[in-house]
Amino acid sequence: MEDTPIDYSRFEEGSNVNYWDLDPALRAEIERAYPGAEFEWAESELSDLGEVTGHAITENAEIIDREGHELRTYDKHGEVQNHVQYHPLQHENDELVYDRGVTHDIFHAPPGRDDPLGFQHVLAQQTILSFADGGFVCPVSMTTGAAIVLEKYVDDDHPNADLLEEYFGKLTSRDYDDHIEGAMFLTEKQGGSDVGANETTAEPTDEDGVYELYGEKWFCSNIDAEGTLALARRPDAPEGTAGLSLFLVPHTKRDGSLNDQLYRRLKDKLGTIAVPTGEVEFRGAEAYLVGEPENGFKLMAEMMNFERLTNATGSVGGMGRSLLESKVQAANREAFGETIQEYPLMRRDLVNMQTDYEAALAFTFEATRHYADYMDNEQRLDADAPDERTDAEARAFKLMRLLVPVAKYKTARMAVDTASYACEILGGNGYVNGFTTERMLRDSQVLPIWEGTSNVLSLDVLRVLNREAAHEELFPLVSNALDTADHPHLEDLASTVESESQALQEAMIALATEDEEYAQHEAKQLADYVFDVVTAALLIERAQDAIDERDDARKALVAEWFVETRFREDDARGITNGEKLPDEHFEEIVRHGSLSPDKLAEAAPADD
Repeated sequence: MEDTPIDYSRFEEGSNVNYWDLDPALRAEIERAYPGAEFEWAESELSDLGEVTGHAITENAEIIDREGHELRTYDKHGEVQNHVQYHPLQHENDELVYDRGVTHDIFHAPPGRDDPLGFQHVLAQQTILSFADGGFVCPVSMTTGAAIVLEKYVDDDHPNADLLEEYFGKLTSRDYDDHIEGAMFLTEKQGGSDVGANETTAEPTDEDGVYELYGEKWFCSNIDAEGTLALARRPDAPEGTAGLSLFLVPHTKRDGSLNDQLYRRLKDKLGTIAVPTGEVEFRGAEAYLVGEPENGFKLMAEMMNFERLTNATGSVGGMGRSLLESKVQAANREAFGETIQEYPLMRRDLVNMQTDYEAALAFTFEATRHYADYMDNEQRLDADAPDERTDAEARAFKLMRLLVPVAKYKTARMAVDTASYACEILGGNGYVNGFTTERMLRDSQVLPIWEGTSNVLSLDVLRVLNREAAHEELFPLVSNALDTADHPHLEDLASTVESESQALQEAMIALATEDEEYAQHEAKQLADYVFDVVTAALLIERAQDAIDERDDARKALVAEWFVETRFREDDARGITNGEKLPDEHFEEIVRHGSLSPDKLAEAAPADD
């Protein structure tokens, strides 16, 4: 592990490093999300993944992004073959990841353990992998998501249970030679976010649970996955989402022949080149019913909860890589006789980026912790589930349902902003292929689009508050975090955040009494407010823990700057208040230097 402060000038760029060992903020937040015994086992695994990601996977990712993959829809005789010619390095990256159990260890006990790990583990792994390539992580995520659905909704008496169980086994294999990948074909041209407008149909065959699908899917990532989940409407099913059923559509049929579908073309995308995304036309494709008929949207929502959270962890990983590239550049680039990290304005910029990164880490892995609790309870999104949940299960469900869409929405936008400014810090090189930051910007731009746009997610926040009364668990979460503040410096910060928490409650009450149109108009503002209040409380809690456990007040500086930049109401936009925390504490915040709590007590918080 690194001694602090970290000297970023000894690196030429943000590769050929161990992303786990080099990032104390990442390590601390992920450790907090694991149950203690699980982290003791997982730490060496995460370090190993950080090493291989920082070297082989990152190097391969740069080449794959430049050269890409090729779709060969037809063979030389004009027959459909639906063959994706992958770059050879893609197979190397896949083997490095799947043989390390990324889609295995949360479903089956890994070597050296008697039990599987919680979902914290795969989300931590995907965060590390996203330092290298968010597009590469997309199939990993969808493979896990498909396995979640098959594990939870395929019973022994289900039609084709043996077949679907076989697919589950291959999706979660630790042996690359036996492993298959999953996908989710959801989007249709006329539907987009309006899933209920989907027009794909499912015609029954003579075999129970086996259907033929007709229609097209418009944005199909990991187009040739062997374990694809797709929504379609059976004959006489209702309109809208209530009439959709979920099906597993394989690349090849049970007899080994190519399934009856056409991969029309790959999308010429801005980024995420590692994952082939295209258009698929079902022409009577063999498909196997998953779960109960006309319950497909609820089953897909189960997968969507995970996918949205992986979008957030992917955003966090991308932010971490962009930040690392920025720190290395600032420590090495000289201008007017000094490295640019010595200039106060650049220091402030890097402190802002570091604070955003740690804020995104804290919120995302708080959401991860509650999602993992929810999954441990093995709850399903059935209509009668609320009546069956214990208090602990209800708490996990409500917090998961509220925090996950907020995490996905906020971190996606933050990842774009962080990547964009990383390009600026590198100057002209930051805009040039091969210098990583331009790829991080291209890749990050899809994050606000995948798994629901900002507007869709903000409206989901309203829905969760109204239908699930998630605020009943949200405000105790904030209060409990603030109650940990014991250091005088943190107590003052906690007082500010407590006032904002009360204001947030008032805002929720006000929206509850307004008409629906006004509530929708303010939905994004509300989601922003939830993120800021919860994150501020979490950062204060983590700061107090660091003081108690390591006698280190560095995290208090991060909490202070977050509160200062989110909630201050200074005249002249704070320009005249004399505050210069980023310049005075650059070494501690950006380079992870330690700070004695006694020194922290010498200065009052910035808003006093």
